[in-house]
Amino acid sequence: MTSLPTTRRLSGAVFMSAAIAALAAALPMTACADPAAPSDTLARIRETRSITLGVREAARPFSFVNEQRQGQGYTVELCLAAVDEIKRELKLPELKVQYVVVTGADRIPKLQKGEIDLECGSTTNTKARQEQVDFSYTVFVAGMRVLLAGGAKVESIKDLDGMTIALSKGTTSEKLFNQLQHSGEAKMQLVQYPGNNEAFKALRDGKAKAFAQDDALLLGLASKDKALDSLSLGQMAFSVEPYGIMMRKGDAKLGAAVDRALSRVYASGEIQQLYGKWFQTSALSIPMNRLTRDSFKRPNKEAGVAMLLGYSI
Repeated sequence: MTSLPTTRRLSGAVFMSAAIAALAAALPMTACADPAAPSDTLARIRETRSITLGVREAARPFSFVNEQRQGQGYTVELCLAAVDEIKRELKLPELKVQYVVVTGADRIPKLQKGEIDLECGSTTNTKARQEQVDFSYTVFVAGMRVLLAGGAKVESIKDLDGMTIALSKGTTSEKLFNQLQHSGEAKMQLVQYPGNNEAFKALRDGKAKAFAQDDALLLGLASKDKALDSLSLGQMAFSVEPYGIMMRKGDAKLGAAVDRALSRVYASGEIQQLYGKWFQTSALSIPMNRLTRDSFKRPNKEAGVAMLLGYSI
């Protein structure tokens, strides 16, 4: 049975190739017209003195909940830096932070309905999503891969032929693998699950041969389950996945506050300590790839791209 590389060698599993970097660099900046009336979340926050953050249940190390159902993780901490910026701007001595768990399928609807103010998870900035929501500066850049059991390997698209592949509902991996299936590039059996936990369990239980998701999320799940020795990460990267904090479409004042907070964290070097806290641990080691590093040096809102199919996701 093929095992994942040791901690020191995990960098190969998460670094983007030079070709991917070139594609990502060529992507256009976010520029979508807002069809809906703009929101003014800051005005409501000033009035209620509270803000609601949407967090994921199983998106380690980006976003997850503890036993008290409070949000934790890398992206959650960046959202809390934005909360501090909002407090300063509104001159509020205190600002109550509430957490609501969201899934891949309901995170955008809950944001649009006002059930959350910021989505602090592992959400890829895509052209399709830009039609519905706004994104902050990029906070991390992942690559979509497959986590494999039973010594399987995926080095090319044809290696997927005949595989049963678990997918998490409402994710870019679900969308891209369905597109691959319909294109005839590979003949797979795709099985949809409500979330990452269920899809990962299907892989562990032998109901699927592979689980398609962003590499950092796959490694986070495997490390929590202490399965790094029994599972392997496919070599082929299917897409570039730039993560951002989501906000309601046209919520310009809130967006400006979030971006100011991120710019401060990036410019001060605080991002290095925060990255080390969540991605360089005794259980998990994910070296910072070039695209992520560049997004801290030159903050941007570039959308993700599916290299294999040649268009934005």
